[in-house]
Amino acid sequence: MSVLLEADLTWTGSGFEPNMQVAIGADGRIDAAGPLGRPGAARLAGVALLPGFVDAHSHAFQRGLRGRGEEFPAGAGSFWTWREAMYALVGSLDRATLRRVSARAFGEMRDAGITTVGEFHYVHHERDGDFALDDAVLEAASDAGIRLVLLYCFYASGAPGRPLEPGQRRFATPSVDEFWRRMDVLAGRLDPATQSLGAAPHSIRAARPDDIRRIHQEATRRRLPVHLHVEEQQREVEESIAAYGRTPMAAILDAVDDGPFTAVHCTHTSGADMARFLTAGGTMCLCPLTEGNLGDGIAGALPQAHRAGGRLAIGTDSNNRLAMLEEMRWLEYAQRLRGELRGVLPDAAGDVAPTLLAAATTGGARALGLSAGRIAPGQWGDLVAIDLRAPSLAEVAPDRLLAALVFGSGNEAVAGTYVGGRWRPTGGGGR
Repeated sequence: MSVLLEADLTWTGSGFEPNMQVAIGADGRIDAAGPLGRPGAARLAGVALLPGFVDAHSHAFQRGLRGRGEEFPAGAGSFWTWREAMYALVGSLDRATLRRVSARAFGEMRDAGITTVGEFHYVHHERDGDFALDDAVLEAASDAGIRLVLLYCFYASGAPGRPLEPGQRRFATPSVDEFWRRMDVLAGRLDPATQSLGAAPHSIRAARPDDIRRIHQEATRRRLPVHLHVEEQQREVEESIAAYGRTPMAAILDAVDDGPFTAVHCTHTSGADMARFLTAGGTMCLCPLTEGNLGDGIAGALPQAHRAGGRLAIGTDSNNRLAMLEEMRWLEYAQRLRGELRGVLPDAAGDVAPTLLAAATTGGARALGLSAGRIAPGQWGDLVAIDLRAPSLAEVAPDRLLAALVFGSGNEAVAGTYVGGRWRPTGGGGR
């Protein structure tokens, strides 16, 4: 079914413009966009259209942790104490529960304007060796009608040189060969209209450099995106140096022969390692709300990645709070707190909001290998409809709308989303 839309305002890439139409074909891709003047358009009064937000890093099952792990009887906690609560949740999951929790997370994402999610999926087993939980994530994404890139995770060790811990057994991947056999099985179960695959060696903690090399080589051959957790915690850096004589980022870059990948977090990445990563074509994905919740720290190399242009993506990670507009502004706000200044991530004109929107759209799409994130012919017809009547946007002129949305608004301004031209109102449940 083809769709022709005309909102009061539509984002062109440089600003909001009136009298614009977006034509989405039966294949779910944009056929044309601009002042088309075609008759029969669905008129979206009081609405502004933006490209749908791209969540480049999610663990949907962790939505089940909401409200947990926020008590600190010992006086303080850390990422590592939080991880024990996460393992307890993992131990309680079965296929039906994982599907339900994941579908809830994906539905909340759409209510937050997210139309695509990169689901970094590592909870594979309902019982030892069965991989029964993989299908639950595909089903949950279909339930919510969200575009999914299943970043399928390889997870083989508990830390460098150490076996899996008891709480990690449901993550286990026996070998790289078995990893690719599972990828082949899953490829035949995808909905080609909305689902695709990527490869995700979990981290230097969970995959040896040689395993990362082999996975990266085959993923490159198959033209699949590659994602890894990199240097979220100081302990990870220390363990890698002890085991391999190098930081995680350096060990990974050596393993993949300076090939491109998306590195999630990079909280403790050095300037020299970041320069090498960016030269290799890498993308840095930050998850500000989760990094703040877990007390990870603030990524000092973020301005460096920003200066490289188009190398930033945003994820929601633990999904404790699903609000992409908040993720955008905290990408900037954390840097303001760190540097005691304002305007850390400006574009060439000195505006910060377009940089943050790009990280949540084109940057995420680049990281996931998708034609998405822009309202332009050939792109997926994935859009977020902004309610111009929302109180948080009252009396805001079009030339200030993006900044007002990013810095002064939230989920209440999201009227709904289109995925492949299919509409879902906020709070609308499954498609």
